[in-house]
Amino acid sequence: MLTKEEFWKFTENGCLLDGATGSNLRAAGMPRGCCTEQWVLEHPEPLVALQRGYAEAGSQIVYAPTFQAQPIALKAVGLEKETEKINEMLVSLSRSAAPGCLIAGDLTTLATFCDSWDPGSFDLLVENYQRQIRGLLAGGADLLAAETLLYPQEAEAILTAAELEGAGAVLYTFTMQSDGSLFSGAEAGPILRELEQAGAAAVGFNCVSADMMTPYLVSKLRRYVKIPLVCKPNAGTPVIGSTGIAEYHMSPEEFADICLSCKGNGGRILGGCCGTTPAHIAELKRRLG
Repeated sequence: MLTKEEFWKFTENGCLLDGATGSNLRAAGMPRGCCTEQWVLEHPEPLVALQRGYAEAGSQIVYAPTFQAQPIALKAVGLEKETEKINEMLVSLSRSAAPGCLIAGDLTTLATFCDSWDPGSFDLLVENYQRQIRGLLAGGADLLAAETLLYPQEAEAILTAAELEGAGAVLYTFTMQSDGSLFSGAEAGPILRELEQAGAAAVGFNCVSADMMTPYLVSKLRRYVKIPLVCKPNAGTPVIGSTGIAEYHMSPEEFADICLSCKGNGGRILGGCCGTTPAHIAELKRRLG
């Protein structure tokens, strides 16, 4: 696993992440409401094709499909005892799909599984993230990426779990509002600065609509931190289609325009979130030269 310093060296001239996973898997036939991790292990071909597409498009880092592979989430499908094994297998699957890329072990918010932010909830978060990280490390993840976080406590729990498990480079990205605040109401900039001081390898945002003043958001966040800033927006604002599934209509060209503005305002690590495809990443790669 990369150390923080090795990660900084790797990204010193910029870095290209992958794009969306979930929205593309649903388009490939994954049912709504299922356990993504279980479905991918039972139907690996769509995930392999998608991640191979990202690698060919120019992604240097690909996120393993371990978004909610924590015991508290896997319990809903009776797989909580297999947490470490599932994470290990999914990292290996991504490695086979994109052998030339770094593979990030993906972690996310657990807010929906906790009733309140009391000390007991924090301990529960740490325990869940520890078990997931253990599996990600066993699978050979090159780094960890904590994304779509809602609360500072989640980042703190992941930071604690990563330290306890001896993990190296960890990225932290929150979903935010256009004014630079978290959905909990806290201002994001000071929180990112605290994470930098606590040892984060990179910080930033994901799952923010790319047309929601994203370059302004980057400029505002850049004032708070010196470590690499991650910009991983959605392909525009979703529209609920006739099937009840969110649809994204931002073209690769429009997406690349906004990401280039993010780069100009201080974003170093660029990628896509919901609604983006290998075509969006390929166009961004082309425009970056």
